Amino acid sequence: MTSSIINRFVEYFSAAFSSLSPTVAVSEIEQLAMKVHFTMEFGQRIYHASPHALEMCRDMNPHQVLAGIFHDIVYYQLDGGFPAHFDTVLRQVVQVGTDGLCVNRFEAENYRVRMCARLFGFGAGDTLPVYGGMNEFLSAVVAVHCLSPYLKPADLLIVVALIAATIPCWSNDQQGFSTIEALLSRVHDVNQELLIGLDDTAIDALAHDVVVFANRDVDGFAVDDPGVFLYGTWMLIEESNAPLAFVGVYSVQDFRKALQRMEGFLASLSADRVFHSYRNKPEANEMARLNTRAKANLEFAVRYLNAKLASIAIIEALALETGGDAPVSMLLGDLKTVNPLSDRIENFLPMPPAHEEIDSLLLDVLQEGRRLNSGGQLAASPLSAYLYLCVGLDGVMTMVQNAKLMFAGQIKPADFLRCLPRDPLETIIEGCSRIAISRAAALHTLRMTL
Repeated sequence: MTSSIINRFVEYFSAAFSSLSPTVAVSEIEQLAMKVHFTMEFGQRIYHASPHALEMCRDMNPHQVLAGIFHDIVYYQLDGGFPAHFDTVLRQVVQVGTDGLCVNRFEAENYRVRMCARLFGFGAGDTLPVYGGMNEFLSAVVAVHCLSPYLKPADLLIVVALIAATIPCWSNDQQGFSTIEALLSRVHDVNQELLIGLDDTAIDALAHDVVVFANRDVDGFAVDDPGVFLYGTWMLIEESNAPLAFVGVYSVQDFRKALQRMEGFLASLSADRVFHSYRNKPEANEMARLNTRAKANLEFAVRYLNAKLASIAIIEALALETGGDAPVSMLLGDLKTVNPLSDRIENFLPMPPAHEEIDSLLLDVLQEGRRLNSGGQLAASPLSAYLYLCVGLDGVMTMVQNAKLMFAGQIKPADFLRCLPRDPLETIIEGCSRIAISRAAALHTLRMTL
């Protein structure tokens, strides 16, 4: 029998406290679990929600469990502000300004805030970097606020260090130190400054724990099935792009911009900067495996996103030339999950002979999607599969290069369309004209001018 999500939070809190602070009343644990559960299920969270937090807790030690519960409790830009339960606490630490969130001055005796700020390398007056530790720092502040009635300062320091290890820094710092080395150096300094009392043995143990914990947070990069990695990537795309929450309503350009941002990020990410190591932990052969899998998954995801970009670029150009941006569903039909009876673009696409440069796995994911053991599913992309079959990967990449000129306003949509292979373009125009009744005449006229 499996517990409900909120009761799993209760179980993890109870197990951690039984080791670190055995006198915590179950009623207080319940209150903590309810606040965490409410926050993690708030708004448009899809990836950074309760299942991810609970996965971070699996088979972890008590400090890692508590860090796992809290490490994503604040996601300021995603939630549209501070979590309701912790708004007052966070506004005492940071000020919301026109340039972002700025760290307030804090009293010298407030060791909890000082601990968090020092471990993250922030000081009074600093503007928190959105992608350089802002949410992790605020999450650590919430963790310390919630846990300080029950834990010793040494335990709090360990939990905060673990949360800090999840900052997605994909490179070494300016002095050449790794993320873990720099973090452990700050742990040592804070331990001495605040007289917290961690001994060398505890700090050495923490070094191992932060590597394990940080790598757990990104373990999806090393999965054996690229479809599983793509599913996680797709959850992030949907989560971080508010317009996509309105299924059937979001526009062609909203969708394209979301794809383009994620493709740009993944294409620029160096696979050997995803996972952490420290003093040969993980061992060299395991790090090589992790890096190899991360590289393969990143490259596969970029190919997949480029196939999606090529197809949606055609639809964007057609939309702009026949009346302007419009809902994706106007030109391609409703998703099957929204309206199973709706005409969709794939109803009007023939099965072309496969191009000689076809990656069978990529084609399979585009044509069939991927159903996962977790119950999730990556939807199929019939239009992208059709285009990929027609032109192959090199053809897709050429289309994307020209499409990016269109996105940047350097060429007109009609000029982009004229660069495309004629047969698949005419097939797509005909399919769209059968679906978009208000654009049918304009689409036929456009076809004659290309």
